[in-house]
Amino acid sequence: MWSKLIGYLEDGKYEIDNTLIENAIRPLALGRKNYLFAGSHSAAQEAAMMYSFFATCKINQVEPLAWLTDVLTRIPEHKANKLDELLRQNWEKQVSAH
Repeated sequence: MWSKLIGYLEDGKYEIDNTLIENAIRPLALGRKNYLFAGSHSAAQEAAMMYSFFATCKINQVEPLAWLTDVLTRIPEHKANKLDELLRQNWEKQVSAH
């Protein structure tokens, strides 16, 4: 373990604990409990998709309603080969360009 300790001491990007990661995945753990009471397998899958959507928005600092509103109005005229521009992680760049 000595080499790993030395690596930690020499590289400032390593965190001393994993609190940030644990806090980031806490909603997923809560979601798993909630999926048990979703009513059906299909409803649990839909809930999981919503958790994923909101988590991605949060990570990318995107307001979910603004993203959905903008993308749903733009998507009919948007080029199919450029749909990746409308992904939440790329969306803000597109909005600032307009």
